[in-house]
Amino acid sequence: MAKPRSSLISLADTPFYHCISRCVRRSFLCGEDKVSGQCFDHRKLWLVERIKKLAAIFCIDIAAYAIMSNHYHLVLRVNTDLAKSLSDDDILLRWTTLYQPSFILSRYLAGRKPSQSEQLVLASLAKQYRERLTSISWFMRNLNEFVARQANFEDKCTGRFWEGRFKSQA
Repeated sequence: MAKPRSSLISLADTPFYHCISRCVRRSFLCGEDKVSGQCFDHRKLWLVERIKKLAAIFCIDIAAYAIMSNHYHLVLRVNTDLAKSLSDDDILLRWTTLYQPSFILSRYLAGRKPSQSEQLVLASLAKQYRERLTSISWFMRNLNEFVARQANFEDKCTGRFWEGRFKSQA
């Protein structure tokens, strides 16, 4: 039975984690399919570019990576010191590069002075997003979802691209 990710990842013990995601249904992440003759090497660039983008947004460093024909490996380092050093505004801006801001947040980012109650909401959002920006699960979710959507669009199919959730090991 699957264990909750929170019991598998302990940043108090180590900030380094080896993560693996594998494709399903004989899908190719990159390389050449010998049966169909189709080449998927361009997908490696999707993954590399997305990893770079997410590493610039999240407080997670990429220590190493390897992209194979049907899976990839990442060695991640969670940088909690960076997350603690960022201001609430920095955290909110980083998060909104990936997700649409809420109504209150979009007004604040547009320069509108928040009321006292809105300040409490913004502080709560900053706290929540600070935790997410140091979360391996959120990092992998953003990476895997992006690649799956691209690959499914290219393959003209729907459904899973990845074999369940990613594996991680300290």
